[in-house]
Amino acid sequence: MTNILLVTSSPRGPEGLSTRFATEIAEGLKARTGGTVLARDLTAKPIPHIGQAYIQGRVATAEARTAEQVEAVGLAQELVDEVKAADVIVLGSGMINFGLPSQLKAWFDHITWPRVTFGYSEAGRPQGLLTGKKVYLVTASGGVFSEGEWAAFDFQTGYLRHLLGFIGLTDVEIVRVEGTVFGPDAAMAAIAATEAQVQAVLEKAA
Repeated sequence: MTNILLVTSSPRGPEGLSTRFATEIAEGLKARTGGTVLARDLTAKPIPHIGQAYIQGRVATAEARTAEQVEAVGLAQELVDEVKAADVIVLGSGMINFGLPSQLKAWFDHITWPRVTFGYSEAGRPQGLLTGKKVYLVTASGGVFSEGEWAAFDFQTGYLRHLLGFIGLTDVEIVRVEGTVFGPDAAMAAIAATEAQVQAVLEKAA
């Protein structure tokens, strides 16, 4: 059985195209593998941005943590456990001001945890500890950022790949939906192109 973790973050909720296609991939994989989907909607149920309780609590011993620190570290551990239990991770990210949504950044800030999800070699090189998992990264943007003059301003896709790779998630397949702001016809064409990408992903995974 395949354990699938679906993480969505579009401020538009279910109407967001990144959410729509990420969900389609997760449910399609579930149908093909007989697996399970654990969905974490970071918009419907936002997690807090990290603060002192998390920063100090994660380096303190369990006995020395305050009640606030116990709660902050407990949330981070819950999120990490979800990632560890997953065989496949599907992430949905809609571009906000050229980058990822702050909700998704907060999720990464909780799970990027020294000695838990990454460490360092004797030579001082970072080593991701969450290995052996497949990631499908669904990114949405109104403009076209995969190529052309705006590609240099895509601070979403490359940064997400870096964050994933830093914690060991290097097997990443990207599905883009882009160019939806250039009128109804362009939006329909962009959505159709992404639908084709999704079907290709699912056929390959079957």
